[in-house]
Amino acid sequence: MIKNFIITAWRNLKGNKVFSFINIFGLSVGLTCCMLIGSYLYQELTYDTYPAQAKQLYRVALHSNGDNAAADFPSVDVAVGPGIKNAFPEVLDFTRMTGGGTAFVKYNDNQFKENKIVFVDSNFFRLFSIPLIEGNSKTALTDPKSIVITKAFEKKYFGDSPGLGKALTVGNNLLKVTGVIDKVPDNSHFHADAFMSMVTYVTPKLKQTWSNVGFYTYLLLDKNANPKKLETGFRQLVAKFVVPEEQHDMGVSLAEAQKSVNSFLFFLQPLTDIHLHSATKYEFEANGDIHYIYIFGALAIFILLLACINFTNLATASATRRSKEIGIRKVLGSAKNKLISQFLIESVMLTFLAMLFAMGLVYLLLPYFNDLSGKQITMGFFLTYSALFLEIALILFVGLVAGVYPAFFLSSFRIIAILKGNGATQLTSKGGLRSSLIVLQFAISTALIIATFIVFQQLDFMQNKKLGYDKNQVLVINDTYSLGNNITAFKQHLLNDNRVVNATISGNVPGFNNMGGTVIYAKEISDKGTHSEISTGIYWITNSYIPTLGMHLAKGRNFYPSTPVDSASVILNEAAVRDLGFGNTDPIGKTIVRSGQRNYTIVGVVKDFNYTSAKQKIAPLMMLASNRSTASIIVRIKTGDVHKLIDDIKNQWNAYNASAPFSYSFLDDQFASLYSSEQRTGRIFTSFAIIAIIIASLGLFGLVAFMIRQRVKEIGIRKVLGASTGSITAMLSKEFLQLILIAALISYPATWYAMNKWLQDFAYRINIQWWVFVLAGVIALLVAAITISFQSIKAALANPVRSLRSE
Repeated sequence: MIKNFIITAWRNLKGNKVFSFINIFGLSVGLTCCMLIGSYLYQELTYDTYPAQAKQLYRVALHSNGDNAAADFPSVDVAVGPGIKNAFPEVLDFTRMTGGGTAFVKYNDNQFKENKIVFVDSNFFRLFSIPLIEGNSKTALTDPKSIVITKAFEKKYFGDSPGLGKALTVGNNLLKVTGVIDKVPDNSHFHADAFMSMVTYVTPKLKQTWSNVGFYTYLLLDKNANPKKLETGFRQLVAKFVVPEEQHDMGVSLAEAQKSVNSFLFFLQPLTDIHLHSATKYEFEANGDIHYIYIFGALAIFILLLACINFTNLATASATRRSKEIGIRKVLGSAKNKLISQFLIESVMLTFLAMLFAMGLVYLLLPYFNDLSGKQITMGFFLTYSALFLEIALILFVGLVAGVYPAFFLSSFRIIAILKGNGATQLTSKGGLRSSLIVLQFAISTALIIATFIVFQQLDFMQNKKLGYDKNQVLVINDTYSLGNNITAFKQHLLNDNRVVNATISGNVPGFNNMGGTVIYAKEISDKGTHSEISTGIYWITNSYIPTLGMHLAKGRNFYPSTPVDSASVILNEAAVRDLGFGNTDPIGKTIVRSGQRNYTIVGVVKDFNYTSAKQKIAPLMMLASNRSTASIIVRIKTGDVHKLIDDIKNQWNAYNASAPFSYSFLDDQFASLYSSEQRTGRIFTSFAIIAIIIASLGLFGLVAFMIRQRVKEIGIRKVLGASTGSITAMLSKEFLQLILIAALISYPATWYAMNKWLQDFAYRINIQWWVFVLAGVIALLVAAITISFQSIKAALANPVRSLRSE
């Protein structure tokens, strides 16, 4: 019997090639989207699950709640890890990681600039279950001047020779390679190429402090430990260690320092939650976002739902074609459950064919999807036993969901009505369901069009927002500290070129996360009894910095050309002035106190500028006069031949025999890279909006074709009676276009709510415009009209003699 069902199903597929194609294509596209997004979600949801004791690992983070601002930090000070372990028996172990900056690494003639070198404790690889393929994991990082590298790093410097036991020059240090790992797993919230021993950095001379940040600290808790209960005990450590440091560093009273117990809060983050749930300042790497997991998961479901709706609609609409087959089967004694089984097997079989096509589409689209998502998923992922099991389950699920209603609907036909030729009358009561499904399809499609417009509007807004500085035609020359004493001469040579407008030396470049930080308060305000302590970033600059970047002073003056004159001066941004509590008081000439009881006089206030992404609110910033920050030279240029200028600068660089190769970037490119996540989201929404429209249009195309087939004699009679081609086309199109309009109206409130929630993640955002909804509705109507018109005009132009010759 099963064999007979399969043969019948195959005949039906062959006998209706157009509609079989629509169903198979729609389902294969839906399954492809579901599989690709499913692989992405799996990668995201399994981050940091690779350590054997992942569920017991927690990262110590800091919540700083000042008088005017609050901030979370993913790292803490050097003494926090060992201090917590010594204080709480439920903490079995701790490990730390710090660094992550750049350094030049050299072995013989091989020298490269490396961006992923960190210091870690000796037990780091054991707690994170990262095996060494060369060396002893227990002793590899116990000694100073030792380093563990990845296999790719080893190949880069040593070729095919083993690196174990050899010496690498990292910066000014000569380090011994004591171990080699394959690599840090892809699904890790941190990645590094080389790991130096922590004892190389944390020497006995380093003061064991609690109140700063910079060390990513992880705790291994007992299985029965209660993390929330443990967090409450951290307040005792703040009172014991942070309060005295606060009192000493800031020069405040004990009573004032004791406020730290409530404003300086350590908390725990489960290791497996970091990637999707942590968006603190200064993460080691950019994390994911749980909101996008929900969004992409919903997209996969919606696309698959659209394909299932096509199948349901076309199966019920084509019921008249199969009504006599059903009637004869019933007359010959076929029970209702047998008919249901037949139709469900047809549905599953069609879904199986769609899955075969989907696997081919996955293979073809995987490179594009990897580029889109930033992942490195291989085809082998979809061929593992667990993946194949899920794919088979998906075939059964989709086949049953898409086919269950048509199966019950078709098997419920009454024999007498069918054999009298009145099977079509049983379909009229089901038109409402088909109409509802069309509305649902185009509501989803319209919603995706609206979302695409809003995402790109927000991206355009951030990229073209007034930043408070001019990012265009700004060249950033990197690693200029390697020029040594020649850096000033090199800068002067640049200024002598008439293609250079201005230049400044500074390691702090807007858009680069490379600034320092500290805590400050306003002395005059504190003396009056209102102590306003805030966290602030630090830029070290010279007097040419502000004019080179096109910034503007709101009050006061710039630094003097002679840096020592302004060694005790500071320029604040407007956000810092506000948060310090100056209000309407003129801050010029007032004193701020920095950590370490260092006093600075405010000489200027620079207008707020976005020194990080426009997604974040502009935070307090202080600028200090210094010519010791020599990591970069920022150059404003004015030329039509940028490549020639860069070649000339490179030649001049080489003439000074710099110890590092010439490297540069453009400020606007760096700024654009800050929004890679939003650009990716925009491309994903665009792709899925197009796919949704295609699937919905295919379904509409099939439904219109079936409707015209049912009404072919009516159309013929109307033409004989004088109806024009236009009136017939309008008659056939009117019902469907009304449904599309209803779909658009239904999608508007839900989409507005969802996109308004998405925009709340941005400190600076657009207002959603009404015309976006109108335009999306018009696009949906146009696509539907074109789809319907193709069939309607064809039917209206047909010779009525052909449709009426049997009458």
